[in-house]
Amino acid sequence: METIKFEELGLMPQILRGIEEMGFEETTPIQAQAIPVVMSGRDVIGQAQTGTGKTAAFGIPMLQKVDSSHKKTQALILSPTRELAIQVAEELRNLGRYMHGIKILPVYGGQDITKQIRSLKGGIQVIVGTPGRVMDHLRRKTIRCEDVHTVVLDEADEMLNMGFREDIETILEYIPQERQTVLFSATMPKPILDITRKYQTDAVTIKVVKKELTVSNIEQYYYDVKRKDKVEVLTRILDYYNPKGSIVFCNTKRMVDELSHELTLRGYFAEGLHGDMKQAQRDRVMANFRKGKTDILIATDVAARGLDIDDVEAVFNFDIPQDDEYYVHRIGRTGRAGRRGKAFSFVKGKEVYKLKDIMRYCKTKIYAQPIPSSEDVAQMRAEKIMDKISTIIEEENLRDMINFIEKQVNESDFTAMDIAAAFLKREIGGGDSAPAGYGQAGYDFGDTGAESGMVRLFINIGKKQKIRPGDILGAIAGESGLSGDLVGAIDMYDKFTFVEVPQEHGRKVLAAMKNVKIKGKDINIEPANGK
Repeated sequence: METIKFEELGLMPQILRGIEEMGFEETTPIQAQAIPVVMSGRDVIGQAQTGTGKTAAFGIPMLQKVDSSHKKTQALILSPTRELAIQVAEELRNLGRYMHGIKILPVYGGQDITKQIRSLKGGIQVIVGTPGRVMDHLRRKTIRCEDVHTVVLDEADEMLNMGFREDIETILEYIPQERQTVLFSATMPKPILDITRKYQTDAVTIKVVKKELTVSNIEQYYYDVKRKDKVEVLTRILDYYNPKGSIVFCNTKRMVDELSHELTLRGYFAEGLHGDMKQAQRDRVMANFRKGKTDILIATDVAARGLDIDDVEAVFNFDIPQDDEYYVHRIGRTGRAGRRGKAFSFVKGKEVYKLKDIMRYCKTKIYAQPIPSSEDVAQMRAEKIMDKISTIIEEENLRDMINFIEKQVNESDFTAMDIAAAFLKREIGGGDSAPAGYGQAGYDFGDTGAESGMVRLFINIGKKQKIRPGDILGAIAGESGLSGDLVGAIDMYDKFTFVEVPQEHGRKVLAAMKNVKIKGKDINIEPANGK
C-alpha cells in the first residue's frame, strides 16, 4: 500500500493536531494520492469505494484552504443521503477541531429548514448537504455561493442513481466558474463522465480500486463495547480463550502505550510496538514475543507492517481500522500455516456500520458475541484442565499416584472425590467459586496480588474521573455494610483503582457493588489479576 506520513504533506499544525487526535498515523492509499493533488488546486476525479478514507482525502486539503476568519461559505460538499452528510460533517469537524472559528454545517431534508436558516445566518464556511435541500436554500438565497472556491461531489454515482442529476447541474451553475471541483465515485458510468467533461477543467484522475479479498480459516467475532469498558472486556476474553499468542491493534501510538501499561499492571505479559520506538527497542519486543516471553503484542498498523510471525492464535481490533484493507492485513496475522485463528473486534455505536462495510469487502461474516462472564471464564478453565487430565489418564502410567491416593483415603476422612475436587479448585485458582453448573456459582479469586487474607478488586474508574480514595471507601462501606477500617490498600491510577478487602467479605462486596454508581458514574468491579 502506498502511504506517507501526514507530517510530510505541508499541512498547518492545527489540522495535524486534529488528525493525530483522530488516531490517523499515516495516509491510506487514496489519501496519499489525492491530498497533494487537491492541495495544488487541480480538479480531481477520484475513483474509490467506501471504507478507503476518502472523506479525509478531500476534507484535509479543503480545510487547509478555508479562511476561518472569513465568515462566508467557501466550500460545498454534496452527499447522496442525510446519514452520509452528517457523517462527513462530523469527520470534518474532528479534523478541524483546532482551527479557531471554523464552522461546518450539514443540511438535509427531514430537518426543520428554519433551524438550518438560523444556523446559516451565523456564518458557515463549509456546508455538507443533500442536493434537494441545498437547492431549497439556494432558491431562498439562504446559501450564497459567491465565495465558494471548492465543491465536492461525494459518492457521485449514488447521487445520480437517486435521480439528483438535474439538481447537481443546477447547483454547479450557481457556483463561480473560478472554482475547484472534486468528484468521488465508486464507479464511473457514462453520466458521471458527462458531468466531469462539462463541469471540470483538466481534471486529474486518481483510481484506488481495492483488491477482492476473502479471509478463510479465521473465526471472526465482534463485541459491542463502550470505550470505557474495552480493557475489562479484553482481559475477560483473554482469560476465557487463553490464546497462546495475541496481537492487539490500536489506531494510535498513545493508545498502544496506555494499553500495554494497563495490561502489565493487571499481571499480563504485554508489550507495545509503534513507530516512535527505536529499532533496538522494536527488535527486543519482537524477540520476546517470538520466544513466548511476551504473550500479548499491542501494535499500530504501521509498526506491525512486515511482521512475520506464525504462532498467533488471536488478533484483537481494540480500535476499528480506518481502512477496510487494514482489517484484512491485521487479522491475516493469525490463521497461518493451515491453522485456525480467531479475530475479535470491539465496536461502539455507529462503528457497527463500518463493520458491515468490512464484511462486504471481505465477503465474510463477523458474528456478534456476548461478553464472557466471570463464571464463563471459570467454566472454560475447568474444561481445559479436564481435557489435560483426560490426556494424562489415557497416555501415562498412574499406578504410583493411584497407590498414594488410596493410602490417603484409607488413612483420612477424605474421599477420592474430595481430593480430586481440591486439586481442580487449586488448579483453577482457589477462592470460593466453582465453574457454573458445579454447585454454587461465584467469583474465582485465586491470586489477585493482595496481602495474605485479603482479595484485591479492580474498579474501572480513577483520578481522571475526579474520584478520590474516600469515594471508593464510602461506596464499599455504604453498600456492603463492611466496616471502613476493614478495607485495605486503595491504589488509584488515572483510569482505574485497585482496592483490597478481607477475602471472606470479597463476594459480598462484589455483589453489593454490582449496580452501584460512584459520583454518578457507572462502575464495573471484579477480582484483579495477580500482580
